[in-house]
Amino acid sequence: MSITADLMNGDTTVAPGITQAQTGVRLDVSTVSGQEWDRTIAEFDEVCQEQLHAFAVTRWPDVVQEPVVFRLDGEVVGGSLTMIQRLPLGIGRIAVSKWGPMLKRADDPRADEIYRAMIGALTRDYAHERGMMLSILPRASLTPVNANYEYLISQGFKRGSSLLFPDRYIVNLRQDDAALRKSFAQKWRYHLNKSQKAGLSFEHGDAGRFGDFHTLYQAMSDRKQFPDHSAYETVESLMSLDAALRPELFFVRHDGEVIAGALIFKSGDRAVYLYGATNDRALPLRAGYFLQWEITRWLRDNTPANWYDLGGTDGFQGLHQFKKGMVGDAGVIEPVPPVANFAANRWSYLLGTGAFAARDAVHSARRKFDAMRSSKARPTQTRVPDNEGN
Repeated sequence: MSITADLMNGDTTVAPGITQAQTGVRLDVSTVSGQEWDRTIAEFDEVCQEQLHAFAVTRWPDVVQEPVVFRLDGEVVGGSLTMIQRLPLGIGRIAVSKWGPMLKRADDPRADEIYRAMIGALTRDYAHERGMMLSILPRASLTPVNANYEYLISQGFKRGSSLLFPDRYIVNLRQDDAALRKSFAQKWRYHLNKSQKAGLSFEHGDAGRFGDFHTLYQAMSDRKQFPDHSAYETVESLMSLDAALRPELFFVRHDGEVIAGALIFKSGDRAVYLYGATNDRALPLRAGYFLQWEITRWLRDNTPANWYDLGGTDGFQGLHQFKKGMVGDAGVIEPVPPVANFAANRWSYLLGTGAFAARDAVHSARRKFDAMRSSKARPTQTRVPDNEGN
């Protein structure tokens, strides 16, 4: 595969190529425009926010985006939005695929072969032909062993950076109301019962109500003083997408006032909780429990998703207890694996790992600075040791 990139505007063109994995699967490889990419992956089982072009160009405006599509016998079977980061002084570049490459159909009988063929194509192009370090971050698995991460390690990728609090809390959507309620932890179910007697009402809002959510979110951020290192600045771009990819808005109202809201990415086989917001009245009314119960039921009844990813905790014990109770005994809690890095030569590997080390040092300093500010809420959850998990 041969890809050339215009570093001034991020446009990409490709000379069509063929890649063949050791399994014998032959994939046609090409790149597409950012808009075509987002339209194409809207139908993917494994589509996620981080792989959206609309998200990436807003979150990382100085990084070149290369949307690569893979076809098998003329049919799209997968893809990867790979980000090309230029290192300081032009000494090199690194290629990053966050939660990629993605399969169009996770239950395809050839899914493992297709995934391996995609990894082979990316490795050959970015590492061997263009001399970059290739960094891949698979998404959290639904099983204790992350097969994608294990495959990368088996192919010579090296363990890289990991999240401080890597666990993802994932709810099983394919349950009826009785089974869903029964799956919750006893204390979570108790709070839900209380909330359902508090006179709350649930609303599904259209994109035109984003202003209502934004007002609630800003007020909550000012009140709680949480250090916000999220990608909230990308939300307006996401809300401008077509309906298939546009996040959904949900609200809880009490006595005519909106007291809680949530923004949910609902595409693919795994819906994802993006952002939530409450006001002072929400906590005593247990509005968060009521909101999440209703969102879960809406996702089950209105999307093909099988799972609802509540995200992580950022180190806050209260979030851990809430999400763990909601996952209950039917869902899963599994970590996002470490980044997996591969380079075809030692120099590229040293440059790439050095760049990641510098980035991690900056993030660590920022966390310590936040902790020193008495007005900011501090993490209270014990960190998972580096030698645990994947």
